[in-house]
Amino acid sequence: MTALLELGVDEKRYGTRTVLRGFHLRLAPGEVVSLIGASGCGKSSLLSIAAGLDGQYRGSVRLRGGAIRGTHAEIGLIFQEPRLFPWLTVEQNIVFGAPDAPDAGRVSALLEEVGLSGFGKSLPKQLSGGQAQRVAIARGLYTRPRVLLLDEPFSAVDAFTRMRLQDLLARVAEQHRLSVLLVTHDIDEALYLSDRIVLMDGVPGPARAEFEVDHTRPRERAVLATSTLKPAILESLHAVHAI
Repeated sequence: MTALLELGVDEKRYGTRTVLRGFHLRLAPGEVVSLIGASGCGKSSLLSIAAGLDGQYRGSVRLRGGAIRGTHAEIGLIFQEPRLFPWLTVEQNIVFGAPDAPDAGRVSALLEEVGLSGFGKSLPKQLSGGQAQRVAIARGLYTRPRVLLLDEPFSAVDAFTRMRLQDLLARVAEQHRLSVLLVTHDIDEALYLSDRIVLMDGVPGPARAEFEVDHTRPRERAVLATSTLKPAILESLHAVHAI
């Protein structure tokens, strides 16, 4: 299948430390890929490059085969924290930074989609952590991206809220036909959401391993709990840490 997004990082350094070298990843239309691995292995750096927020690297980012540099309207990014402006309302946060005049109808539709109808005039301090992250998801969808990048977006909420947000992400990815690249430390989350799981390690280089998740979406958590794929991923992670 033709790639929608192609990442090729020949080298990414922070001073004298190399975090990525010879790393290549292709994301197909509608595909959900999770990046897992220990802290410091370059997962978030890769997302920053893909989002156009970090131009200090050797390599390329290609969207539909064409090279891009810098931010792009068709690539959305959701951070680990909601990063809402406290002095702006929910509606204002959703449209902040968009190049065109605010589309009130689209904002209303997105609020309904993420389960926040009636919260448009609220300030961030009036929201729970899960609600704030729903606003961040709506903001990420506002510009109608084809690719959505997420950097551990649910790590700061409780387990129950996390499952509900995972369900929300799975639903919006399907409804909007998004390609998704997700950084997570949660293997269960990766199995639940992803078509493919890419393991990165602390040694800069190509992906350590890739795992195809052969369960069709939408998925049942109980079925995934008995999957033989999780032990295989854990074994690979253990092998990485043993190096």
